[in-house]
Amino acid sequence: METFGQALRRLRALAGLSQPQLARQAHISQSSLSRYESDRQTIDVSMARRLDELLGSDEELTTLAAPASGLLTPDDQQRLARGLEQPYRIDAATVTALADMLAAQRRLDDALGPEPLIPAVMSQVDTVLGLMRQASGRHQHSLAEVGAEYVQFAGWLHAETRRDRDAVRLLSEAEEVADEIGNGILAAQAANFKSYLARQQGNSRGVVRWFLAEHHTPGAHIAQRVGAAAQAAQGYAELGQPDYALRLLDTAGELIDAAAREEPPRTAYWLTPIFHRLNIGLAHLALADHTTASDHLSTGLDGLPPDQRTGEWTVEYREALDRAEQHR
Repeated sequence: METFGQALRRLRALAGLSQPQLARQAHISQSSLSRYESDRQTIDVSMARRLDELLGSDEELTTLAAPASGLLTPDDQQRLARGLEQPYRIDAATVTALADMLAAQRRLDDALGPEPLIPAVMSQVDTVLGLMRQASGRHQHSLAEVGAEYVQFAGWLHAETRRDRDAVRLLSEAEEVADEIGNGILAAQAANFKSYLARQQGNSRGVVRWFLAEHHTPGAHIAQRVGAAAQAAQGYAELGQPDYALRLLDTAGELIDAAAREEPPRTAYWLTPIFHRLNIGLAHLALADHTTASDHLSTGLDGLPPDQRTGEWTVEYREALDRAEQHR
């Protein structure tokens, strides 16, 4: 996994530019460019985007800069570099830096969409899995948790872009790692992403199967169980089994107040009561209850945090709201 500075040096060399030449084109000092390349100065996203344009690097630098902005200090970046060189000496701060980078990339997916993130994330998956194989000591378990989440996130990005075969492979691998370390939340979330993919494929039985698997996974967070029940209800409604769908909606309703009193899991930060309204809306739409569906979907979309409102994953809900309102 390259740091921002390492990637910038590589891309500049590939473009055949010296530091002074690139600095002039970017309208910055050579000393600033030198600090960026040595990871001694954090770069803002707008400048990283400008360098991407000059170097023709397809948002690679933007992707690396955005997670680091405000999260990965130069010390963090140096710690990560040392971890790559000495995996047997992984410490808690290195694991935390990896987790912070992943959390920021999840947020970046909401803003930029999945496509520009996939190359960098896949490179980081390879790096983290390599560290997991070599690391030892008391931080090995926490590193494995970050690794499972990284693989899971990569699977989600591939599901979003409908690289279905790769998505299933990555999500299955994430499930295996989560089971090995006994993390029910990560195992349940991998099943959730498989369910999402089944929904995009129009596979209602797969929707029911995988969301029920998420709902019943030992160790799943209550917020996960709420969302899984609502989305399995949609699958049953599409299969023409409204009684099962209504029972699951009742289950979701019984759990949602208790879930609202707990913070959602860090690895599924979006599972708020407002977000659950979206999936309850999908279930009511499948039941042809268009008025209730419209109310839930519009409330859910209006209540999303600003950084999530333009995410590619929201398109499904916006299209569902349009269908519901057409039939009210």
